[in-house]
This record gives sequence, C-alpha cells and structure tokens, in this order.
Amino acid sequence: MSTAAILVGALLLDAAFGEPRWLWDRLPHPAVLMGRAIGWADTRFNSGMARQAKGVALVLALITAAFFLGKIIALFGWLPQMVIAAILLAQRSLVDHVRAVGDGLRLSLGEGRRMVARIVSRDTATMDQSAVARSAIESGAENLSDGVIAPAFWFLIGGLPGLLIYKVVNTADSMIGYRTPRHEDFGWAAARLDDLLNWVPARLTAGLIALTHFGLSHWQAIREDAKLHRSPNAGWPEAAMARALNVALAGPRSYDGRLQEFPYVNPMGRKTLSADAVEACCRALWLSWGGALAVVFLFALF
Repeated sequence: MSTAAILVGALLLDAAFGEPRWLWDRLPHPAVLMGRAIGWADTRFNSGMARQAKGVALVLALITAAFFLGKIIALFGWLPQMVIAAILLAQRSLVDHVRAVGDGLRLSLGEGRRMVARIVSRDTATMDQSAVARSAIESGAENLSDGVIAPAFWFLIGGLPGLLIYKVVNTADSMIGYRTPRHEDFGWAAARLDDLLNWVPARLTAGLIALTHFGLSHWQAIREDAKLHRSPNAGWPEAAMARALNVALAGPRSYDGRLQEFPYVNPMGRKTLSADAVEACCRALWLSWGGALAVVFLFALF
C-alpha cells in the first residue's frame, strides 16, 4: 500500500474516532510519552554552561530516535503505520475542542472562558464574548496547520519516520521553545526547526482554507495579513480563516497580566463575535480537511 493510501486511511480513522477516552485513560498517548522524554531532558540538561549546544544535541537525539522508531514500526506493514498516523493526527479532537468553546458560550460567558482556557495560553479571566470566540477561532486555524496538515504533509513526504520527527520537534517547541530566561538558549534549536518544518504546511493550510471557501482571489490580502503576525507561520492559516469567516482575528490580548497590542488580521472583518462564529469555524475546519483528503486521495490514485 502506498504512503498516500495509508494517509487516506489514517485521516478517515482520525475523523471517525478522534481521541477515544477509554483508550487514553488506560494507555499513555504517544505525544504524552514524547512530552515526558522532553521534560526529563529539560530537567536533566537545561542548566549550567552551553545550554544552546545541549538543546541542539537534544533535538538531534530526538530526531534520530524518531527516525529509527518509525523505520522499525514500518517493517510491520501498513496497518500499524496507519493506526499510529491516525493517533498523531488531530482533526476530530481539534474540532471537538473548538466546538466546546462555542457550546460553553451558549451556556454562559464564564463557561466559554473555561473552555477556551483549555486551548490557549493567553489570559482568559477578563475576556468578553468576542475575545473568547476570537481566541477559539485563532486556535482552530493555527492547530489545523500544526495538528493536521503539517503531520499529514510530513507523513506524505517521509512516511512514518517523517511524521514522528515532525511530532517530536513540534512537541519540543511547545514545551521548551520559548524566549524566556530558562528556555531561550536550550529551546532555540527546537523553536527554529519547528518554524522550518511548518513553513510549507502553514502556507498549504492557508491555500486549502482559501480554495475551499473563496478560491485564491484574496491570496494577496492573506499574504499581507500573514506578515502582521508575530509568528512566521501561524499568520497564514489565521489570515485565511479570517477571510473565510469575514472576521477580524488577533488584535490586543493579555499574557501573564500584561496587555499586548498586536495588530488585527483582516481588520475590516467583524469584531463582534459569538458562538455562531465558533461554529462557522468548525464547519470551515471540516471543509478544509475535506480538501486535504481529496488532494491526498488523488495522490493515492496517481
């Protein structure tokens, strides 16, 4: 079975079953195991001199381990590859988490804040309804790239080793890739490599959102809006999603009690948002996923 055909099966398995609690309440998720290894290395090696060199060594060790693990599992045929790929894709769980914010908002603002706090790192205690909805939509757009399109892309390019390498680097970036006194040096390699691995998938994600909603007629505007984002990659899916829903994303937000004045993406879009905008985002996520599935299916055919 071809890599593309295995990926089609994995995308469908993930969409059908997502993250079954009965399984992950009993077994550690592979991403959790990756996180434990990275956390142990952070505690063990992130001290003293040459922290940047230690961080580079850690990333090289993670890549090497992921590569050989993927190669070994691939020896057992297409089925374990499909199952592991499905586990490491996150479309169903992404939509479930984003939709939970909209459902929470329909109950109360406090419940919406509680739900969105599960998926964003910014301060949520003083968010109004629009800020809660905006945060959920931004998280949905960014994680469509990081959690679905990027892992699918690297599986298509490098098989299971490619997918495992991407996931372990992305996990490392989420844990140690911060510009803080503790992690600026130790997490430098993880952050830079994650930016590199997401460069193409982020733009592919924006293209999929655009193609499945309004074609490429707004592509130049998406490019310009993406430049406003502090991330070299996250701005692309956010800018495309903002255009698809006709909403303004990004803008001012608070981290650790400090308000930061980020510019709006698609500033002429709607700024007053509700649970309906979150639900529209969920529909857009599935439509974009469908576009990705169609592309991979064509690869599998030809």
